[in-house]
Amino acid sequence: MEWTKLFKEFFDSEKIGGVLLALCTALSLLLANSGWGETYVHFWHTKIDLSFAGLDLNYSVEQWINDGLMTVFFLLVGLEIERELYAGELSSFSNAILPVVAAIGGMVVPACIHLLFNAGTATQSGFGIPMATDIAFSLGVLAFAGNRVPYSLKIFLTALAIIDDIGAILVIALFYNAGVHWTYLLIAAGILVFLFLLSRLRINYLAFYLLPGLVLWYCMMKSGIHPTIAGVLLAFVIPFSGNNESTPSYKLQKALHVPIGYFIVPLFALANTGIVLNEGWLSQIVRPNGLGIITGLVLGKPLGILLFSGAMIKLTKVALPSNVGWKNLLGAAVLAGIGFTMSIFISNLAFTDDETTSYAKVAVLLASLVAAAVGLLILFNTKTQKTGKGKQRT
Repeated sequence: MEWTKLFKEFFDSEKIGGVLLALCTALSLLLANSGWGETYVHFWHTKIDLSFAGLDLNYSVEQWINDGLMTVFFLLVGLEIERELYAGELSSFSNAILPVVAAIGGMVVPACIHLLFNAGTATQSGFGIPMATDIAFSLGVLAFAGNRVPYSLKIFLTALAIIDDIGAILVIALFYNAGVHWTYLLIAAGILVFLFLLSRLRINYLAFYLLPGLVLWYCMMKSGIHPTIAGVLLAFVIPFSGNNESTPSYKLQKALHVPIGYFIVPLFALANTGIVLNEGWLSQIVRPNGLGIITGLVLGKPLGILLFSGAMIKLTKVALPSNVGWKNLLGAAVLAGIGFTMSIFISNLAFTDDETTSYAKVAVLLASLVAAAVGLLILFNTKTQKTGKGKQRT
């Protein structure tokens, strides 16, 4: 099965990517709080002007990474969502319904917890931060559990994280935009319609999609909608067809795994975790915003996933994946509290104050560390459940 092979390649790339992510984060924090800290932090704010022909492209290094390179990351996310919807775990209603419901619970409960701490305050806009799951980090940590983890649980966590990404994308599009400039948005819509028609005509040359995709990205950035959404939209107009390896979607997805996992996401970590920990930083974390983020990720994520999954199984004929017991699911649910990339990304969008943004990122890092440690501890003390014991999917 080609798609099983592609999933294994994806899992392996995410596993190594998760390790690189952790190393880059540690290095970034170390440099930011060393004697080179001021130079290091200043570097990411250095302007790079690529403006030409009247196009305004004068942004800092950090902005080029967050708004430019991360669009490529979101392009891969979109391609993975497309794959799962049409040929993967989410293509079958019986397989998809449990991770979909679990993911919804894992987004709704953390958001509510954050709002419980922050409703009516200046930091209530951070409700989207604890909703996210980091695929690379969570699968990277899951890999450390080795044979203790059934293959079906890896697929379940991957599907859940992908649904989680859809939720995060919707939250970004609906709540974190700078006001709409309709002219640019209409041009972007025209480009999408044109690319959709190319797809329907079965034009399979990637260049015909990627070059207009650059114009789409620029128009989305100028429209006020976050430009990374362009990556997701572009993914869904690139031709896709089942198990056909010759389709542009398949080729692009396979080509992007390595540069994104080994370069773009680690670079994002370096640019966004260079946080200077001033004296008294810990007291900032126990304020409502920090508590909402940490509690939402560490407790809200697994609570939402387990509650919604339990209700679905109790009220319907849906069952747990084969060889997966409730303790296995608890371990995966706790690992889903590793927000990292997407949570840090949303932190940048949620607040305009640099100090608030920095402490939100610190809260995300601490919560992700706790979720990784606790999730692994649970999985290390869990045996794989054999099919046929308890209520399980066959």
